[in-house]
Amino acid sequence: MNRKLIIPDIVVGRLPRYLQALQRLQKRAVQTTSSKELGDILGISAAQIRKDLSQFGEFGKQGTGYSVPFLIDRLEDILKLKHDWDIALVGVGDLGHAIIRYQGFSNRGFCVSMAFDNDPEKIGTSINGLIVENIQNMPARIQEAQVKIAMLTVPAAFAQQVAEDLVKAGVTAILNYAPLVLSLPKHVQVEYIDPIISLQHMTYYLE
Repeated sequence: MNRKLIIPDIVVGRLPRYLQALQRLQKRAVQTTSSKELGDILGISAAQIRKDLSQFGEFGKQGTGYSVPFLIDRLEDILKLKHDWDIALVGVGDLGHAIIRYQGFSNRGFCVSMAFDNDPEKIGTSINGLIVENIQNMPARIQEAQVKIAMLTVPAAFAQQVAEDLVKAGVTAILNYAPLVLSLPKHVQVEYIDPIISLQHMTYYLE
C-alpha cells in the first residue's frame, strides 16, 4: 500500500522563502539559478536547499542548475498557489483595518473577502470596499462561502473562543496575531505572528 510521503513542516516552511527569492530573480530576467545562488540570497546552505527540494522530486541538473520559471511553477503547485484563496478576517481594530487595506495579498493569490467584528460602531462600515459584518453571522457566512483560511486579530481574551468557532465553521488554517497559543485540533494549521516575541528575541543580542 502506497503511503503519502510526510514532509517535515520545517521544510514546508522554507518553500515560500525559496519561491520569493526565485520571483525576485525572475523580475531581474534571470532564467537559471543554482542552490548556491539561492543560498547566498537567503542565508541557507546550498546543501540544505538541494535536500529540501529533493523531497518533492528532481528540479535541476548537476552543472546546469535550476530553471527559474520551472521551479517557480513547481513551487506554486506544491504550495497550492495556482488559484486564489479567500480569507476571513476577525477583529477590525487598528491591525485588522490595516490588513484589509494592505495591497500585497491580491497579487500573491490571497484575498481578504470578509471581515467580522462585534463592535456595533464598526459593523456595517466599509473599509477599502469591504463591509464589516456582525461576528454573530460569521459561522454561517464562512460555511456558505467555504472559506478555509482566517486571520485572527482579536484581543487575546477572545482568541481561543473565536478560533474554535472558526474551526467549527470549516476553517482549517488560521493566521493568529493574538498573543496567545491556541489549543485546536491537529488538522488545523496555525501560524503565529507576534511582533513582541520577535523584538524580545532580538534584544537578547543587543548590548
